[in-house]
Amino acid sequence: MEMLQERLDQAGTLRSLSERFGATRAAEAETGRKAARVLSVTSGKGGVGKTAVVSNVALALARLGKKVLIIDADLGLANIDVVFGLAPQYNLNHFFSGERSLSEIMVEGPGGIKILPAGSGMQTVTRLSSEQKMKFLNELDSLHGDFEIVIIDTEAGISDNVTYFNVAAQDILVVTTPEPTAITDAYALMKLLSVQYHEKRFNLIVNSVTSSEEALDVYRKLTMVSNRYLDISIDYLGCIPQDKRMREAVRRQKVMVDLFPKTKASSAFEDIARNLVAGQAEPSPKGSLQFFWRRLLSFGQGA
Repeated sequence: MEMLQERLDQAGTLRSLSERFGATRAAEAETGRKAARVLSVTSGKGGVGKTAVVSNVALALARLGKKVLIIDADLGLANIDVVFGLAPQYNLNHFFSGERSLSEIMVEGPGGIKILPAGSGMQTVTRLSSEQKMKFLNELDSLHGDFEIVIIDTEAGISDNVTYFNVAAQDILVVTTPEPTAITDAYALMKLLSVQYHEKRFNLIVNSVTSSEEALDVYRKLTMVSNRYLDISIDYLGCIPQDKRMREAVRRQKVMVDLFPKTKASSAFEDIARNLVAGQAEPSPKGSLQFFWRRLLSFGQGA
């Protein structure tokens, strides 16, 4: 009986999601307003500078006139607020417990960037009740139209949280370094997403390089092995040169493009932002904001 009731609850949730998605698409067609583009920034292992890429590229995008929302999807080790020197009073734990709304937990970073901070030790989204999921969707729908680009800073590795955020996003940005272990783990992540979730397109960012030639060598290695064993395409999005001032920026809780705007590293972050804007296509169903939340909230429900 309990299993039957759970299935009925799931079916009702998915029907509501479908109806809401259809209403959103109709409203977009009537107003001419485009859905937000959803990017996931991910890595096969920790320590490759993924959060630094998210924070710096987000600010660079904001300076290009884009309305940006960052979702800290590292649900156990929240870092985005720390990088920006913010001390949010509330986080997603407070929303799911019913204490605060999304607008109340959202904080503003430099350049008008908005951030939904995670909380340490937060339960995974897949363990939320149907009621919590619908409440989440309702409030996210109220934010529709406020943002042009949504950037998800995923956990490192290949956990369930990592896979469903990546599968739901329009563009997957994989961050690695020239270290052999980082390259191997980046390939393992792309292989998992390709073989088990049929993802075919990836974008590569190589961090902490001594030269552009070193970054291109990493790209060639990954494309060579993927061409041999996987049916995927990898686009080279750019590289970030090594810079000791990155540590200084982290220590001072500022981002490079803000604290050291004239450095080669800051210019590289800005180049990646421009590349993203130049390569921006019409959001496909896979990558629209509403479809993203449909996929995320129904993940693991057998739907």
